[in-house]
Order: sequence, then C-alpha cells, then structure tokens
Amino acid sequence: MSRQQPRRTLQDLATAAGLSLAATSYALRGVRGSPATIARVRQLADDLGYTVDPIARALASGRTGSIGVSGSLRDLWQQDLSVLLTRALRRQGRYAMIADADADPAQERLIVEQFVAQRVDGALVSPVDPAAEHWRLLAPSVAVVAIGDALTARPGSASVLFDNRYGVATALRHLADRGHRRIGLLAPSLPSTPGRPAQLMAASIADALGLELIARDAPAAMNEAVAVAAGLLTGDGRPTGVFCLSDSLAFAVYQAARDAGLRVPEDLSVVGFDDHQLAGLVSPGLTTMAWDEDAIVSAALSQLNGLLQGTVTELPPFRPTLVVRSSTTTPRR
Repeated sequence: MSRQQPRRTLQDLATAAGLSLAATSYALRGVRGSPATIARVRQLADDLGYTVDPIARALASGRTGSIGVSGSLRDLWQQDLSVLLTRALRRQGRYAMIADADADPAQERLIVEQFVAQRVDGALVSPVDPAAEHWRLLAPSVAVVAIGDALTARPGSASVLFDNRYGVATALRHLADRGHRRIGLLAPSLPSTPGRPAQLMAASIADALGLELIARDAPAAMNEAVAVAAGLLTGDGRPTGVFCLSDSLAFAVYQAARDAGLRVPEDLSVVGFDDHQLAGLVSPGLTTMAWDEDAIVSAALSQLNGLLQGTVTELPPFRPTLVVRSSTTTPRR
C-alpha cells in the first residue's frame, strides 16, 4: 500500500522559493511582489501540490479567506463578471461565495445577512440598491467593494465606479446622429427596485438632445423581458430606436422585433450597454457600449486588498467605448 504524501505547508513553499513566509504568502495572493515573483511562487505551489488550509489560515490570521460575490446573475454580463472575479480571487488563494441578488433589494438583504453569518473577509458586490441600509450589517472589519455604484449608506466601503453618464449620452447621441427622435429605453429593474442613476440620467440627456424617450422597466432575465419589449414596440407611436441598459435586454428586443415582424435595423435600431460576448455573434451584430472587464476586475481586487491592508485609494470611474455594429441605421421615413 502506498503512503499518503504529507500535506505541503507554506514553509515548504517558502523554502522552495527562497523567500520569507510573509513574502511567500503575499506573492501567492498577488498582494505584494513583482509580477515575476508572483508567477514563480504560484507555479512552485502548483508543482509542489500546495493548497491553502482554510482552517489553519483562519486560526493564524483571524480571517476565513472567503469573499462574497453578489450580483444579479440572470443578466448575462454580470454572470461573466462574477466568473472573472471568482477566477481572480482563486489566483490569490481566496474562496468566492457567489450569490444571486436577482435584481431584488429584499433578496440582496438576505445575501448580506448570509455574508455576515458566514464571516466573509470581504465582499465584491454589484448592488441592486446602493443606498440601502442593509449594507451597514457588514462589520467595519469586512472589506466591501461596490462595482458600478457607490454604497452611500455604508461608510468605509470602496468603489469601482462606471461613468454611466458618458455611456448613456454616447449611446443616445449615436441614435440621434442617425436621425432617431423617438427612442425607447429598457432598464433592467423590477418594480421594487429603486431608480438607478443611469435610468435617471437618460431622461435629462434625452431632453437635452431633443429626443422623446419612452422608458420601460423590464426583468433582468432575457426571456422574461421579451413581453415588456413587445409592449414597447406595439402601436403607431412605437420608437424607431431602442436603447437598452444591458445587452440581455437588447437580445430581448431582437426577439420581440422578430415576433412583431420588424427587421433590425431596417425597421428598428437597437443599442446595448455591455458588449457581452454574444453581441458580435447575433445577427445583426449588436451596437453597444463596451466595458474593460479585465481592468474592472483588477481594480476591484486592488480595492479589496487595499481595504484589507488599510491603504485603499479612490479610483477614477471607468468609461465605456461605443462599438458600432449592424444593429443601428437611419430610420425609415
């Protein structure tokens, strides 16, 4: 019978790397050290079969190594973002606990309570309700980073903000420049969800551009949003273009347009807001606003590590880039 190999320790890894225990731990988590050192330590960890013992780390540091990740996962872009965050946390030797807020503030509160009960070290959240009081349930010792919108009711949290005003203005101006004057707006929210900044901005921006904006709230899930999109496209006063605050909703508009016998873009121009990986694969290709997901994930983890070390800094907001494909054109007279 073969003997079971003894569990490799952090000291074994440090000895192999020729570094101190602290330097090895920092490099393994990507917190400190040059990129070459971090890569070398992680490769040695793989070669030695070293894995982090969560119980030992919790006893030694008072931390569990667990990070809560919360978003509305029926939205395709947030699904992808959660995956990228999880992979990045894993590379740092941390464990992600993903929870689906389902665009519902009540569900989001339950998730926060769950994070508290499970004693997470931190949380990376795309908040449904950034102003909610339930964010205060997370103790000051928990490193909380909000992605997209700042948590105004929780002092001490960090943010990775999006320049939604620029994104909304660019998308609406793109439609206006092509001659559209009556534009539909689909926003991913449920009736219980408070008004979001991007939605509130859209009305004032449309007014400044001389546009008639017809706004509708829709479920975040693509298949459930088709009925709302269909209602927007009925009647003689239907919009000639639709701007969607997520690509999931834009895909729902595609389906609703097909069901109504409308052609994109000949009868209806459509603009999304995420540049999801499917945006270039659907037909016609979706014109949308692209965000640098890799940079957003890197910034979120940088803020998380900064909070855990007490050195967090304020970052400038991320601006999206307009990606023009075949879903927009001049409206038919």
